[in-house]
Amino acid sequence: MRLYETKARLTAATIAVVMMSFLSTPVGATEFASYDPASEVDVELVLAVDISQSMDEEEQQVQRRGYVEAITSSEVMEAIRIGPTGRIAVTYIEWGGIGEQYVVADWQVIDGPETAMSFASKIAESPLRQVQRTSIAAALSFSVAHMNKSGFSGLRRVIDISGDGPNNQGGQVTAARDDVIAHGVTINGLPLMLKGTGNGWYHMPNLDHYYEDCVIGGPGSFMVPVYSTAEFGMAIKTKLVMEIAGLIPRDEISIYPAATRKPIACNLFN
Repeated sequence: MRLYETKARLTAATIAVVMMSFLSTPVGATEFASYDPASEVDVELVLAVDISQSMDEEEQQVQRRGYVEAITSSEVMEAIRIGPTGRIAVTYIEWGGIGEQYVVADWQVIDGPETAMSFASKIAESPLRQVQRTSIAAALSFSVAHMNKSGFSGLRRVIDISGDGPNNQGGQVTAARDDVIAHGVTINGLPLMLKGTGNGWYHMPNLDHYYEDCVIGGPGSFMVPVYSTAEFGMAIKTKLVMEIAGLIPRDEISIYPAATRKPIACNLFN
């Protein structure tokens, strides 16, 4: 079922607070003293956005606008507000082939409308760029490295990656995925299925299946396929709310499990 047929809503949130006791030893006291509450956030979130040449200027503009509107939306603000700390740390990265990753908006805490608008304005004001090739593997590796030096301590760590084609450069995408998961990071996907059913260098049919089998992973991972530019805004908003609130995806926006179909050959385009 397509996204526009789904009315995603946040009905309730249950927050479990785990209390930990510290032994009164010199080691414990040192660890407690080094704790910085300013670094704690509910989610460390990387927004990794495809800008390869298969994304034309109109699609890039719609994509940018979708992120700007979603980040500043009342739904996303509410999802942040109800979290244990009421704040998230987020960065916006654009990517293409090997060595083509650009930090458009670096790590920033979002804890309300003002900080959300500040972050969104950095995205909106950055000039559009278009690059060659599609290296999901390189994008994932860059994203987890950038996350590891964020300076924040997130209760959850998520890479949200969008793209309109398979990995065609930079080694095995499954190896990069597994390395990210080993760092305790969840990968969610936004497969952009805007090019119909054709198959070729720039896109492939059943890209959602490819993302399920080869790209996403980690605890609670999910994806939201996008079938038209009209769906961009709602797709991005729905995805951000779910990631920030830590919700489990509903059946209407998930896809059939891989066990019900033939697995995708993940390295076919490498």
